Amino acid sequence: MQTLLGTLAGLVFGAGLVISGMAQPAKVLAFLDVAGNWDPSLAFVMGSAIAVYAPLYRYIIKRTTPVYTQQFMVVANHTIDRPLLLGAGIFGAGWGLAGFCPGPGIVSAGSGASTGLTFALAMVFGMLLFEAYQRATAALARDRQDAGAASSGA
Repeated sequence: MQTLLGTLAGLVFGAGLVISGMAQPAKVLAFLDVAGNWDPSLAFVMGSAIAVYAPLYRYIIKRTTPVYTQQFMVVANHTIDRPLLLGAGIFGAGWGLAGFCPGPGIVSAGSGASTGLTFALAMVFGMLLFEAYQRATAALARDRQDAGAASSGA
């Protein structure tokens, strides 16, 4: 049941992205171009999303458990740190250069559009690169900790 609902939610979300124009990089770039040929229509998309989400959020946070799974999945880290700011900056630069953020990029890739496929492949490559960086950083921290423990025990 959870898989079916997730699939349906994804299809509705993807359809909304297509209908709203969020899967069209030119429309997104025109929205971001506030000093030039600005297209404010995507502000209505954001406003509509907030109008739907806000009352549902208030209802959902009053529940003790979710309806279709065991527990809520909430991000535990609320720290604004260097990785968060760097990631947000890269996300914003990518959005401003390509006209895609992840959801619309995947929808566009699913349609077979070459720009969407290129974006999705670059996004997956970036995710794999980040995972490799995380593993290397964790391994380096373990090696330093092991070296420190060895030198203090000698």
